[in-house]
Amino acid sequence: MSLVRLNIKGISYSQTQNGAYALILNEVDGDRKLPIVIGAFEAQSIAIALEKEIRPPRPLTHDLFKNFSDRFDIVIKQVIIHKLVDGVFYSSLICERDNIEEIIDARTSDAIALALRFKAPIFTYKNILDKAGIYLKVNPKKEGKDEDSILVDDLIAEEIETAAFGEDLYKDKSLEDLHNLLDEAVNNEDYEAAAKIRDEISKR
Repeated sequence: MSLVRLNIKGISYSQTQNGAYALILNEVDGDRKLPIVIGAFEAQSIAIALEKEIRPPRPLTHDLFKNFSDRFDIVIKQVIIHKLVDGVFYSSLICERDNIEEIIDARTSDAIALALRFKAPIFTYKNILDKAGIYLKVNPKKEGKDEDSILVDDLIAEEIETAAFGEDLYKDKSLEDLHNLLDEAVNNEDYEAAAKIRDEISKR
């Protein structure tokens, strides 16, 4: 399977899912966008890494990982988004130490936050982009806008919302079903889905 390189287009805040964000990745040699739902902490960490002038007074978790890796001569060479199952993206960190390569499983949001800090390229497989990639309408007046702008243009936010967050999957579920789904999501470490289910429970 061929790899497709991605860069970061920006971050969009969800108007319907409380505390959720969509990270928008852009196909380097194409027009497709890959929206990935991430949590508020990861969105903040990615935004800080993009805004190079912002320096937190104390290291965030991803900064700590970078400092630890630097101290022990571990380098992240690239990030690969290698699997998509039930709307959840799975990623791997390709690391190297003493010319020995290791592959480490990671949540996609964490992997991308680290890729920014290590200046490592981000890739996905073509079949994943074929399945989940979307085309967004571009506002001609802002066509020359910087690709690394943190907040995505409001005019495309609605399309991102539909593509990334989808329809409300939980509105017809009973409270008992929601609690069961929440337990299942936590057990599967699908914290993005767990956050959505928790929000639906809170609404009730």
